[in-house]
Amino acid sequence: MFAEKRPTETVEIRVRGCVQGVGFRPTVWRIARRLGLAGEVYNDSEGVVVIVGGASNDIADFITRLRCEAPPLSRIDTIETRPFTGETTQGFRIADSLRGGADTQIAPDAAICAACADEVVDPSSRRYRYAFTNCTHCGPRLTIVHGVPYDRTMTTMAPFAMCEECAREYADPGDRRFHAQPIACPVCGPRLSLATLENGSFDLVGAQDALAAAARLIGAGEILAIKGLGGYQLACDATNETAVNHLRHRKRRDAKPFALMAEDLAMVRNYCRLSEEEAELLSSPSAPIVLLEVKGPLRLPRAVAPGLNTLGFMLPTTPLHLLLVRAVSRPVIMTSGNWSDEPQVIDDAEVPRRLGAIASHVLTHNRRIATRVDDSLVRVMDEAPRVLRRARGSAPTPIRMPSGFRQAPPVLAFGGHLKATFCLLKKGEAILSQHQGDLEDAATLDDYQRNQKLFAKLFEHSPEALVVDRHPQYATSRLARTYSGANLPLIEAQHHHAHVAACLAENGYPLDASPVLGIVLDGVGLGDDGGIWGGEFLLADYRDYRRLGSLKPAPMLGGEQAAREPWRNLYAQIAMAMGWRAFAADYRELEVYNFLDAKPRETLDAMMNRGINAPLASSCGRLFDAFAALLGLCRDRQAYEGQAGALVEAAASGGPVREAGPGYAFKIVSSATGLAQIEPAPMWRAALQDCCSGVLPGLMAARFHKGLAEAVAELAARLRESHARLFDTVALSGGCFQNRILFEEIARRLRGAGFAVLSHAQVPTNDGGLSLGQAAIGGALLIRQG
Repeated sequence: MFAEKRPTETVEIRVRGCVQGVGFRPTVWRIARRLGLAGEVYNDSEGVVVIVGGASNDIADFITRLRCEAPPLSRIDTIETRPFTGETTQGFRIADSLRGGADTQIAPDAAICAACADEVVDPSSRRYRYAFTNCTHCGPRLTIVHGVPYDRTMTTMAPFAMCEECAREYADPGDRRFHAQPIACPVCGPRLSLATLENGSFDLVGAQDALAAAARLIGAGEILAIKGLGGYQLACDATNETAVNHLRHRKRRDAKPFALMAEDLAMVRNYCRLSEEEAELLSSPSAPIVLLEVKGPLRLPRAVAPGLNTLGFMLPTTPLHLLLVRAVSRPVIMTSGNWSDEPQVIDDAEVPRRLGAIASHVLTHNRRIATRVDDSLVRVMDEAPRVLRRARGSAPTPIRMPSGFRQAPPVLAFGGHLKATFCLLKKGEAILSQHQGDLEDAATLDDYQRNQKLFAKLFEHSPEALVVDRHPQYATSRLARTYSGANLPLIEAQHHHAHVAACLAENGYPLDASPVLGIVLDGVGLGDDGGIWGGEFLLADYRDYRRLGSLKPAPMLGGEQAAREPWRNLYAQIAMAMGWRAFAADYRELEVYNFLDAKPRETLDAMMNRGINAPLASSCGRLFDAFAALLGLCRDRQAYEGQAGALVEAAASGGPVREAGPGYAFKIVSSATGLAQIEPAPMWRAALQDCCSGVLPGLMAARFHKGLAEAVAELAARLRESHARLFDTVALSGGCFQNRILFEEIARRLRGAGFAVLSHAQVPTNDGGLSLGQAAIGGALLIRQG
């Protein structure tokens, strides 16, 4: 028992941030008891409140320790202190949460912590080799909850009554499992089973240790379906070329890279370069897939990541994965359990039908998955982690909106069509959903709608306005219009303005600050003129924007077909840059000439000349597609969105960037309407000349990146001067900034020109961040309307 010191003052400490459901109150209790302080701690609608009495120096020490010893899943945004004049309790206690108006906080799922990892490999522990071990610092959260308040009865752990020992741990404030809702052990918790998938049904295998048997099957070259945290996964030995090829064929995934799971950092280092920051990311509670550079010659089958010089690695996320990968003792492919472009399977009953043709066995269990959640994807670029897919481990952590947004009414933003997310704006916070996928698939759209309803229930959110992309054919736009029939205002946000607003919001840019220059480089988005935009320079704040410049538009021959077939963009670019006759006269000896000459040129020319199914697009993504076609990296058809651009980046990575010398020259021109444009014609001439000279594709790809980056920075500087230096801040957004070379080359040049550069880190720069920008635009407009 600790000796309690006579209070000399009593204060109320209010802690805001992610501080509920993450073991914060027990941490407060332990620190206060250690210092001999009196008082209590409880949750309310704004976070955690601590009433504490004691010596002034002990209270100051308490606050310092609270910041230093906060639980790993918590995030302290602010700590406010004021005198307290009410009565205090004897000793220190954890009080019940205040009733009425308490805001629900659902933490993200968290990877197995070090303490739980030690338990599952310790033969003396009662949780030895138990696949569902967890505590307040780790384990499932969003994937098991289906209602509020967040307690065991509202999760998929409800059917599992706690045994006497688990109940004791759950009730003890000094135990790290105090109020851990998913608490379980082999006596009372979920159980694993291994089954064969034959004739479209389960056939239970009588294996005493399902995990050990599953590891042996993977080691023997089999493909397994595994029930993970947020959905079924498909797993095989990543070093077994036959198994990897079978997985590609059966999953109908021709070239998109597979994610890998390693036992530990040492295993990752066998295959990839690993910085200290990347190692910390892999080992963090969010445990994302981290995109890493391959070290030396690839020591895995090329089919793991065809044509790329990066691998996506993650460490084990659950005890199940830890024990499995440790037993296999080799990297394991761990990819989503589905056919390509379909939602990940979460329903046990669907496994035989949807995965039976892919996997021979299934390692499953009897705890239901409430919500589908994919793995997050992160890449370190420009010396900072950048989230490319925000899902497990990150969602649904709220994002604090900048000053001024707390006055905004509740808003629901619907996001885009690809890499879809939705966003709830509420009380100055943005709650961004996990990655939903591409809404071209009907099942994915159904799942998107289910998750919207779940989030509305979990976060007690009733929108007063809806925000959508301006494109009328997006599935999200059509869906929102059905909702707006309930007399809810519908706000349309221009695609690229939403990109800029998302970047501003996550960087805390104030609501009423001066405008910035938004540079958005992506695939396609509907422009104000009805055309396709994708390489934009916008003078923008949250409410307004004006287009100052763009890439010079080129026809997308065949419309959406051009987004899938890179050669169409190359043909259009050459036609715009020099015309076919000049191209034939100067470059007939090139192999690419013969390739394009075999295409239906008369039809293509007629489409361009008459404007039939050939919309003009200022798209940076299509420019990358065209260059990939020139280099022969990807000509006929892309196997996945962004493949051509990824291959151009891979070709330029490493040595070529350092050795390439100056980039290809672009030209800044003015359109007939006075819009500043980046003209690529000189670049195409120089690149074709390099083809004639036999310059290596890697050097050409590097020169392309450097030249484009130089042109972007030059146009930004010119626009600043021509607009009386109205802006000194640039916001970078759009899917093309997932390209590390392009992002770093542009950011470096802009900083060198004296710009402050804002970019994405916690929210994807691709369309996965659109909903945040839409919510910011909607909130800002509604505040102005009053």
